[in-house]
Amino acid sequence: MSARIAPRSGVAVQLAKGDILTVIDPEGGQVSDMLAIAAEDPREVLSNGRTFDYEETLRLTTGARLWSNRSRVMLTILEDRAPQHDFLLTPCSVDTFRHFYPDKPLHRGCFGNLAEALAPYGLEEDAIPTAFNIFMNVAVGEGGKIAVLPPGTEPGDFVRFRAEMDLVVGLTACSAYASNGGSFKPIDYSVERQGG
Repeated sequence: MSARIAPRSGVAVQLAKGDILTVIDPEGGQVSDMLAIAAEDPREVLSNGRTFDYEETLRLTTGARLWSNRSRVMLTILEDRAPQHDFLLTPCSVDTFRHFYPDKPLHRGCFGNLAEALAPYGLEEDAIPTAFNIFMNVAVGEGGKIAVLPPGTEPGDFVRFRAEMDLVVGLTACSAYASNGGSFKPIDYSVERQGG
């Protein structure tokens, strides 16, 4: 199955162990925040800290595994056709807009979109972790200074994941101005079911 996420919105996708999820930037220059929770227990969530620790790198690409807060592998990156991803920064929210964009209309951001999409599966707002920010371009400069730059993706760039357990995955088409170079575009995704 294939679907499109409208700009500045989000969805939840159920994956069985072995299913393949492909996230595509159809027009280029658009970020997608991704969260994963264990289908059997929403308290088991994607963890950037565990992932950085066990993978021993900040550059997560083909072959890297994304780990949970309970030290279990949730997803493996099978193929990565994007220049970069980020796993440092939290999903944008109403507070993000107040802080960084005081002259722009408030928006609930990826945090609000993920919260709404994953609430039916038992994930509470206070338990939302740092998202894996697909296609996001975050530079770490001298002295550890962070800069959010426009994504380097071209139309059609994608990343493909394999679910290593039964999951519910939240995906967005990101809502923050800086993350997307000032414009908002859709995100496409597809799921290849591996079961019968």
